[in-house]
Amino acid sequence: MNFALTLSLYIARQFTYAVLAVIAFLTGLITLFDFIDLLRRVSTRPNVPASLVSEIAMLHIPFAMLEILPFGVLLGGIICFWRLARSSELVVARAAGISAWQFLTGPVGCAVLIGALSTTVISPLSSAMYRRAEILDQQYLRDNTGKALNMSGGTLWLRQSDNGLTDHGVAIIHARHVKLQGNVMRISDISVYRLDGHDRMLARIEAGRGYLGNGRWVLDDARLLRPDENPVDMGHMTLPADLTLAGVQDSFASPNTLSVWALPGFIKLLNHSGFSSIRHRLRFQSLLTLPILCGTMALVAAGFSMRPARRGGVVRMISLGVGAGFALFAISKIAAQFGESGALPPVLAAWAPTGAGLCLAVSLLLHLEDG
Repeated sequence: MNFALTLSLYIARQFTYAVLAVIAFLTGLITLFDFIDLLRRVSTRPNVPASLVSEIAMLHIPFAMLEILPFGVLLGGIICFWRLARSSELVVARAAGISAWQFLTGPVGCAVLIGALSTTVISPLSSAMYRRAEILDQQYLRDNTGKALNMSGGTLWLRQSDNGLTDHGVAIIHARHVKLQGNVMRISDISVYRLDGHDRMLARIEAGRGYLGNGRWVLDDARLLRPDENPVDMGHMTLPADLTLAGVQDSFASPNTLSVWALPGFIKLLNHSGFSSIRHRLRFQSLLTLPILCGTMALVAAGFSMRPARRGGVVRMISLGVGAGFALFAISKIAAQFGESGALPPVLAAWAPTGAGLCLAVSLLLHLEDG
């Protein structure tokens, strides 16, 4: 029993080293291509400092690490188990009466632990850094018209262009309550701050309720307040709107900029307001499945790479293992597309590929060990 535990810990250590090395290599490769793409985009903007490219590329690293984590576990596991099989260490373990289920406990446990740490620790870091990268990208590298939208705590903040009072003006719209009814976004307890191009206050509008119409904000029970002037009851009034309802939905925080801890609250907020939360629920479920998916990839790697070298066909089995991993990735992406379209529930879209991969890995190991 002690020998089996010692062997399992030894294999777990070798497995962890291989996985971390592969993750570091793949992350560096992705960061390099990201850096080259950012350089291409910066080349058309002479006023953007070159140091910004490095900063954005560095901010993308934790997100890239999360994305390639299952493949890092798969490829690292294949390398680890192939080396152990080639050196006959696994053959000796089997000859000593230790089954694969015993010495795989450590590596699979390490894979699950890596996935759990990534979900609980790396995910918040990734979301914060990715959010910062998106802000820099929007500010310096995209054609930005000045629109910015934030929805938090049940309130809506929107910044848009406003040329009604002066050229290059800005309107900041704050609504304390937001509700989607059918295809109409209704807001209440509204404050509109109309500023000039230097952010000096020109006027303020207070309204009890309103809604987003076709290219305009419609406000009811509105009052106009100007500096050094008495309030004026405007009743019903309209303001131009830069955003459509679809634009408002797309402007909400990207699921990639929210950690696993922040997603449930934001999903609840979207559901309460009547907006679709499918993308955020799918991201949340994907993060929850990450530990199980990493454990599954470890089992897939073991099933396809523990074949003794003297029996031949090792290269073919390893190639099948890599192919199975990429097939699982393709299936998960297809399921995610079905989930985003609403054809599949987000829970099923996130968990079904992982469950299918786990069944494949366990079946293969049962065939090799007990078949």
